[in-house]
Amino acid sequence: MSLIASARQQWLANPRRDLLAGTVVALALIPEAIAFSIIAGVDPAVGLYASVVIAVTIAFVGGRPAMISAATGAMALLMVGLVRDHGLEYLFAASILCGVFQIIIGLLKLGRYIKFVSRSVMTGFVNSLAILIFLAQMPELIGANWQTFALVGAALIVIYGFPRLTKAVPSPLVAIILISVFVMMTGLDVRTVGDMGQMPSTLPVFHLPAVPLTWETLAIIAPISATLAFVGLLESLLTANLLDDLTDTPSDKDRETRGQGIANILSPLFGGMAGCAMIGQSIINVTSGARGRLSTLWAGLFLLFLILVLRDWVAQIPMAALVAVMIMVSIGTFDWGSVLKLRSTPVQSSVVMIATTVTVVATHDLSKGVILGVLLSAVFFMRKVGKTIAVTEIETPEEGVLHYRVTGQLFFASADLFAASFEHHGHPKRVEIDMTEAHLWDLTGVAAVDKVVFRYRRQGAQVDVIGMNQAARTLVDRVGRFEKEHLPVGAAH
Repeated sequence: MSLIASARQQWLANPRRDLLAGTVVALALIPEAIAFSIIAGVDPAVGLYASVVIAVTIAFVGGRPAMISAATGAMALLMVGLVRDHGLEYLFAASILCGVFQIIIGLLKLGRYIKFVSRSVMTGFVNSLAILIFLAQMPELIGANWQTFALVGAALIVIYGFPRLTKAVPSPLVAIILISVFVMMTGLDVRTVGDMGQMPSTLPVFHLPAVPLTWETLAIIAPISATLAFVGLLESLLTANLLDDLTDTPSDKDRETRGQGIANILSPLFGGMAGCAMIGQSIINVTSGARGRLSTLWAGLFLLFLILVLRDWVAQIPMAALVAVMIMVSIGTFDWGSVLKLRSTPVQSSVVMIATTVTVVATHDLSKGVILGVLLSAVFFMRKVGKTIAVTEIETPEEGVLHYRVTGQLFFASADLFAASFEHHGHPKRVEIDMTEAHLWDLTGVAAVDKVVFRYRRQGAQVDVIGMNQAARTLVDRVGRFEKEHLPVGAAH
């Protein structure tokens, strides 16, 4: 496919459907962008500007058409401490450095390795994110008056009931409009978005972070930036995988990684915070019929129109309505099936999922939980694979001759089992070890072969190792000893 044809396919394959889907996404982005800003402890303008800049940028440089990237809860949760301790300007600086890290990761082509994150880790990641979003609503509810609780309940009824009538308009937006109109008409004394900070009234302008360019500043923002980069890419690439499956089309994970980095550099330069792909909004976009980049671009541009033209109305949105939206997001995000199927799920998978979830909730750090989950998955996998090595003694009519066939994977996790599988008794004249059906992976595996060969040679036997594939032969030639060092017959000691 030519470059022009590819661009037309990604941008203009079905513009009407993309524009309609992008409109729905932009409407649904308003409450979430504001709510995520509040979670991070910044003005609503920061999340709204971020959503505009990131969505517009990623439409051009992202690797997954029709995926929506903006300010997200996963990233906002990581920003709370930095904003509280050092202020907004340090958040801007950390967001830029986050983008730099992501571009480096993209240039190193590491995005493709998302495939090594197991399903159990993904489930734990999603569940912990849902729990943290729910817990983040508690400050708005603890100590609130009864009107606030009534409004939250009413909003939830609308959110879950309205789709029974029609799905043409996102029910969270309907709930926010209805609750906002009711509060303005009745004059109820409840907290509004306007109480949280000044809404934007102008286009985002170019702004360099006002922080000292010192090693101390780098020491403050680097750990947060690295965590933001990791969590942002994790959520973005997992979302890309999900959309790949939904649309039956591939995506360029390395381009997506670089694109996220570019977007996160531009966002703080125009008053926004770092963001990443949004699972919920991306699914809304795709299920609304979007398949092209135009949907993502229009979502960002239409969102900008909404916050500039309708900013006075947005400032009057009751916090109770946003709390209800976030409760809905947390309930919808949580994988309830993972809990219901705990008994039927393999124990190791359940342990990985629960460990990931508990660690994230306990530390409020998504990256720590995911790293632990990946490590546990690797340990369980190696234990399982390590037991697949098998050494079988083949009967032979020749007296004093032993013939062994090795099958499976020989590496550090299976080396001990391999060595213990040989009988080192008696005084055979010759031993043949056939590794045609085995694969030798690492230095520990080579050392295990050396160990077995030299044990038999010390007993005075001639040992032949046959059937190694080319990769194993190359490794043995480089680091193995049994073909380079030959004990004289009868050199047992």
